[in-house]
Amino acid sequence: MYKIAVIPGDGTGLEMVTEGLKVLKAAGEKFSLKMETVNYDLGGDRYMKTGEILPESVLEELKSFDAIFLGAIGHPDVKPGILEKGLLLRMRFELDLYVNLRPVKLFPGVSTPIKDKGPEDIDFVVVRENTEGLYAGAGGILKKGTAQEVAVQESVNTRFGVERCLRYAFEYCRDKREDKKLTLCGKTNVLTYAFDLWERTFHELGPEYPEVERDYAHVDAITMWMVKNPEWFDVIVTDNLFGDIITDLGAMIQGGMGIAAGGNIHPGKVSMFEPIGGSAPKYTGQGVINPLAQICAGAMMLDHLGESEAADCIEQAVIKLCGSGKLKSLSAGQMGYSTSEVGDLVAENL
Repeated sequence: MYKIAVIPGDGTGLEMVTEGLKVLKAAGEKFSLKMETVNYDLGGDRYMKTGEILPESVLEELKSFDAIFLGAIGHPDVKPGILEKGLLLRMRFELDLYVNLRPVKLFPGVSTPIKDKGPEDIDFVVVRENTEGLYAGAGGILKKGTAQEVAVQESVNTRFGVERCLRYAFEYCRDKREDKKLTLCGKTNVLTYAFDLWERTFHELGPEYPEVERDYAHVDAITMWMVKNPEWFDVIVTDNLFGDIITDLGAMIQGGMGIAAGGNIHPGKVSMFEPIGGSAPKYTGQGVINPLAQICAGAMMLDHLGESEAADCIEQAVIKLCGSGKLKSLSAGQMGYSTSEVGDLVAENL
């Protein structure tokens, strides 16, 4: 029995989560898995009604679950940054979800903007440090609103935080990838303090993982090669900011936000899984949003819980649907099927 906290969030989040849970239920029936779900109304609507974003009592409850299944956060009537910092970033920091895991995988039948590249070329994973760096919130503003205003944002990188992220990347590369090549993405020629720590730790840990080939590339070079030669990459590990940037590029080359899923992970503790795209409020209630990213997030959640066979079955069901030619597009309103019909098709493919 797995206890799953469900946070549908805002906009089309509820519609996507509904289909994700539908597929998880089908997988549970097939593999004799039981999942107890508890819904939480966290998001823009609750904030607008009560002023609450993430009550302390709810945060404590979330720690007792096996996993969190998150929809999408973002409300048109809430100022940008309030929900992102008060809910998403707070859960990452307070639950110590120190790894952001982002598979970048092009499925058969899904188009990519990269010419002459196919599923055999685009299949890598980004491991992003998720609780430090520039997102730690260190810094401040002096003389705000004057001509002498000074704004300082500091990148916080600890040996403890860097090492545990790198160890996760080494172990993931060793245990789950065939090529076993780990690339450190940094900027050692300019950010000499932070990435000296990253690079030294990377090479100090390397001998503990002799099966893993080590590589390094500057972040600007990585963005070029992800487009020109994505087949060069197997697992990329990087800091919080660079990871945030390159994973959005990764989503585009794998077919768009409609297919991209990610995990916010603390091994052995409650972890959170979500689609990469936003809440798309203009499509709310129309039944036209693509739920495949949410469904893939469910597969990632099962894999994290140790149910790798069920996880692989869901991914193969999505691959079968994408490769069937039934979907006209992965974009909202252009799929040729409703949101619930896409969920049905995946569940049937199980």
